[in-house]
Amino acid sequence: MNILVTGAAGMLGAHLVERLTGDGHAVTGLDLREATHGGGRHVVGDIRDTRLLARLAATADAVVHCAAALPSYPDAEIRSVIVDGTRAVLTAARDAEVSRCVHVSSTAVYGLPAVVPTTEEYPRSPVDPYSRAKAAAEEVAEEFRAGGLCVPILRPKTFVGPGRMGLFAMLFEWAEEGRHFPVLGRGDVRIQMFAMADLVDAVVTVLDAPEDVANDTYNLAAAEFGTLREDFQAVLDAAGHGRRVVSLPARPALGALRLLERSRLSPVYGRLLHKLMADSYVSIDKAADRLGFRPRLSNQDAILLTYDWWRSRRTAAHRPARSGRTSRDPWKQGALSLAKFFF
Repeated sequence: MNILVTGAAGMLGAHLVERLTGDGHAVTGLDLREATHGGGRHVVGDIRDTRLLARLAATADAVVHCAAALPSYPDAEIRSVIVDGTRAVLTAARDAEVSRCVHVSSTAVYGLPAVVPTTEEYPRSPVDPYSRAKAAAEEVAEEFRAGGLCVPILRPKTFVGPGRMGLFAMLFEWAEEGRHFPVLGRGDVRIQMFAMADLVDAVVTVLDAPEDVANDTYNLAAAEFGTLREDFQAVLDAAGHGRRVVSLPARPALGALRLLERSRLSPVYGRLLHKLMADSYVSIDKAADRLGFRPRLSNQDAILLTYDWWRSRRTAAHRPARSGRTSRDPWKQGALSLAKFFF
């Protein structure tokens, strides 16, 4: 197929372009930044540029919409990129009579769900600018689906793999320096993640699936996952310094982190803080039953693969931080960089 991938210079987009070109497809990537992958054709441009999208979609058999803004972006930019960008991409796909447009959403649309495992039937309950934009973009996708366009909606948990930085870079750095690593409370909450390789497999699966199966909404996440303490400890063990995960009193630590966030002295945003305090996992039964999709890697598999990648490219990984502009950038630790000296 001829496949258009938006957000092609991002972590997911780059991995996806390489996989699709390796599978023999003709791929065109679109991103605001230069290509970070080694395959296909790459166009530098904005997903909100309707003329550019119309031109690129005209030769596409399918579109995979990966482009998005991260929670660290200004609120107005988050909504513009995620909501307006999604409408522009889907409009171009519809007008060009593309066979299907895979929309990569997020389990963030559930907000902070009170029920785990959370199924696809759980209502969208966004709690911050990012999750509200993701929920609104899904509403746009459902509007186009109702109009006849095949729009698979994929809701992955936080995906982890080679190239992932963000907050994980902090864990890796502290582990490599031989420091203990803190968790809020006992760290016994179960936080489900998702391996990048499995997410790419899932996208390929819905591209190949019959339309009546693909044209649905699916949670995607690891089938095997433990507690936050176990996952962080696996990294510390791999570092080989004999360091341990250290519990912090939850309420005082949470209050301090909220204050640092409001003062812009910490990259840890509000919804993430709440996620670290309660179990967060979704049901993937629907993807297994309808798509026949089963993830191959566990939480720990994904995190340790990412840590191995980080260690092998540590010089490049330590390029100047950009406050989380992309998932490939290490976050500026702010005041948290001072805290590590106590561990």
